[in-house]
Amino acid sequence: MLNFPNAKINIGLNILSRRSDGYHNLETVFYPVGIKDALEVIEAEELSFEASGIEIPGYANENLCLKAYELLKKDFDISPIKIHLHKQIPIGAGLGGGSADAAFFIRLVNEKFNLNLDIPSMENYARLLGADCAFFIQNKPVFAYGKGDEFLPVNLDLSKYFLVLVMPPVHVSTGEAYRGVKPSVPQIPLKELISLPVPEWKTAIKNDFEESVFRNHSSIRGIKAALYEAGALYASMSGSGASVYGIFENNTKLPDLEESNQVFYAI
Repeated sequence: MLNFPNAKINIGLNILSRRSDGYHNLETVFYPVGIKDALEVIEAEELSFEASGIEIPGYANENLCLKAYELLKKDFDISPIKIHLHKQIPIGAGLGGGSADAAFFIRLVNEKFNLNLDIPSMENYARLLGADCAFFIQNKPVFAYGKGDEFLPVNLDLSKYFLVLVMPPVHVSTGEAYRGVKPSVPQIPLKELISLPVPEWKTAIKNDFEESVFRNHSSIRGIKAALYEAGALYASMSGSGASVYGIFENNTKLPDLEESNQVFYAI
């Protein structure tokens, strides 16, 4: 069986406070976008995992898909499988690619082995694998809060716009991004600001990680500026970076940015 885990972008990201469990309370909007991996599972004599496409750092046996399998195996009598992941979503980009793979794997195994897990149950398994992992079970726009794993529906449809996403050859660690942020509660909650017209987001909606990340990585700041210069209605870093996206009113190509970055054109 085969499915296609997709990326997400963050629209706004406010770090509100530190938590006693080591995480931070935050608020953001997760929005799914059409940059996709490919994930296949087939029954096999023994459990195995292989990957192609973009090289995945770390050890293969630490992949979130394998961790998801072990979680489900504890509760269900599922057969050994061969997992193949073809990686296209940039890694370390703030796009949730690894979380998407794990969540889509849970959905795939649920269907293949007729586990009859409902959505809340699949989300609970996903929460054990990553803060934003549960989002990809339903995979529709949400206002996310808590540590990023609690959701409220949000009425947001960007299908009439065009998205340009730029991934520079830069790595921003999550730890680096958080070290540069001073948690604070904004005067106007993001769940109110997201209802503004998209052109008004530029002056109203922010990503708290940008200030320190831009200070340490001027090339990322330059990408955001270039997107606005090209006519973006709104541009932002996604998550803790390093990717930056722009929302355009019309189909837009940016060959100058393609020279030294990965550029994706997606809805």
